[in-house]
Amino acid sequence: MTQIADSVLLPGHDVPLGRWTTVRRLLPQKERRMVGAWCFVDHFGPDDVSSRPGMQIPPHPHTGLQTVTWLAEGVIEHRDSLGSHQLISPGQLNLMTSGNGIAHSEFTPPDHPPGMHGLQLWLALPDAARHGPATFEHHPILPALADGTVTITVVAGSLADLRSPATVHTPLVGAELRTAAPSRYSLDLEPTFEHGLLVMSGSATVAGSPLEPGSLLYLARGRTSVTVETAGPARLFLLGGEPFDEPLVMWWNFVGRSHEEIVAARSDWMAELGGSRFGTVAGCSAPPLPAPELPSVRLRARDRQGKTF
Repeated sequence: MTQIADSVLLPGHDVPLGRWTTVRRLLPQKERRMVGAWCFVDHFGPDDVSSRPGMQIPPHPHTGLQTVTWLAEGVIEHRDSLGSHQLISPGQLNLMTSGNGIAHSEFTPPDHPPGMHGLQLWLALPDAARHGPATFEHHPILPALADGTVTITVVAGSLADLRSPATVHTPLVGAELRTAAPSRYSLDLEPTFEHGLLVMSGSATVAGSPLEPGSLLYLARGRTSVTVETAGPARLFLLGGEPFDEPLVMWWNFVGRSHEEIVAARSDWMAELGGSRFGTVAGCSAPPLPAPELPSVRLRARDRQGKTF
């Protein structure tokens, strides 16, 4: 972890997802668990999948969160236990709200483009929303603006005068920044938010800090703007939101508030690998993923900075 004034540069680490996909996990980390309600960030690719199957993630459960899928290259086929079946392409948003429980699968279809590159992110649901019904949204068109050599697309929440149509449950922002040429851009920020920036492709200097794929730059509250400089074409993603002050227990694919909640969710999933709580992912021939064994120690809630309770 490198300290840079009121920013913190957090290096990610590689995590294999099955046989074919390796991701760079940028959140959660020991030093920084969350940015606003954003509690999980995986960056995958760019990968050449012209002779490989690409993403192959069988049915698995979620509780207490929203999944945000964002692609720069490729295509992913989403199915869930609500009966949703949706292909997602670059520039489109898939948003799944687990509520009390949902199951879904994500596969690269057999007939797919040669590249795969994108982000898989989670938003923690506040207590008032986390026991609600599961839902799924697909947004093929999102608000965007072009300012010189920079194009900004608001994926979730709001930025400046742009607001995404996606349903969120806390004040936040998720936005992609693309530069087509060398640029210097001052990005307005909400000062009550904490923010994070990552580079998907190319490189950038953000708030004076060099930033390349594989790291997340955390920016503390109080900033009204940040300067982003690129030497050429680049793609960045901005995360932000009001600090999420509810301590969370995160284990496997579950986000809860206590050890007992996680144990119950695992038990409900394993009872029938779906069952009445999570349902069945119709149209997916792959068998559901079994949950790993629980650790021998009690799972403890942590706040957004990693402090245990």
